[in-house]
Amino acid sequence: MSAMTASLADFSTMLQRNFRHTLRNPTALFNAVLFPIVMMLMFVHVFGGSFDVGGVDYIDYATPGVIMMTIGYGVSATAIAVQSDMATGIINRFRVMDVSPSAVLVAHVVASMLRSLASIVFIVLIALAMGFRPDASPLQWLGVLGTVLLALFAVGWLTVALGLGARTPENAGFAVVPLMMLPFLSNAFVETDNMGAGARQFAEYQPFSPITETLRGLLAGDPSASPAIQAAAWCVGLALFGYLRARAKFTKRA
Repeated sequence: MSAMTASLADFSTMLQRNFRHTLRNPTALFNAVLFPIVMMLMFVHVFGGSFDVGGVDYIDYATPGVIMMTIGYGVSATAIAVQSDMATGIINRFRVMDVSPSAVLVAHVVASMLRSLASIVFIVLIALAMGFRPDASPLQWLGVLGTVLLALFAVGWLTVALGLGARTPENAGFAVVPLMMLPFLSNAFVETDNMGAGARQFAEYQPFSPITETLRGLLAGDPSASPAIQAAAWCVGLALFGYLRARAKFTKRA
């Protein structure tokens, strides 16, 4: 068996293991699926009438924000799972069994991406039932998918790095709270022009805002190059930082 084939086999085994753990964790399923739905219902039907979003139907404005919120709320389970693997010594057992170290980390990232992607598909279906009417062309829908996958990849590696840096499951869950809160401190649910000084500048210069704006433009059928370039730059930078940090932490602790 070649090294590539062995690594792929290890990755497949680790990915199946992560999915089994997810199915046994109802809290992770709630955070990934049910909580974003509850928040969307609240923002659209409770708070939506109070927000000025330039005459756009609020469901159309908020759906990209809910997608980003879904990405943020899917990270807690990943961080805790990574930390638990390190704390319980299972990683060292895998090393004794000659399991590829990279397969363990990549499986966590891919499992997080697939779990969040499934949640996002469900969220979009619920939004359509609530009146969401995108004007995106098939090519623009591909752009939406690419943007979402790039954001998931970046957040996934950053989450793995944060999980590896934590010493307890509680610390791992706490470490990713800023990622969970960033969508609320962006243009996901209100326009930045309506924010106060300080909050507006923070919202404009954090990664979730250009990613959300890119999704909003693509779904509306009116994409803009500037936020797309910013979103891609943020995602690539965060993914590279997360990967390098995760690799360093993994080598140090394993």
